[in-house]
Amino acid sequence: MADTQQVDPKAERKAARLAKQISSFSKAHGGAEGQVAHIGERGARIVLVGEDGGWGDLVAPSTEIARQAVEKAGITVHESFDGEFAAKVRTGPYEWKRMAGIQLGG
Repeated sequence: MADTQQVDPKAERKAARLAKQISSFSKAHGGAEGQVAHIGERGARIVLVGEDGGWGDLVAPSTEIARQAVEKAGITVHESFDGEFAAKVRTGPYEWKRMAGIQLGG
């Protein structure tokens, strides 16, 4: 009996769309690295950090789709968001104001 794997066309399309967005981010930021984190029923978060320190994130409906997307985009994927990877993130005035507002109850 042949070993056949079911392919969900909707999941494939979603992974392809995410991969396109990841590739666009990577191109705009001189390259990119990422990390996939499970966020419960919502799915998975793909955190992206560009070579220039710019960052962003995307949400995938599942961890599997997120992993397919980063694989298709061809970026380096880290197991966790710490150490040298986290140090690459560059924050601007907006982020510092937001963080200060949270600390000050704003």
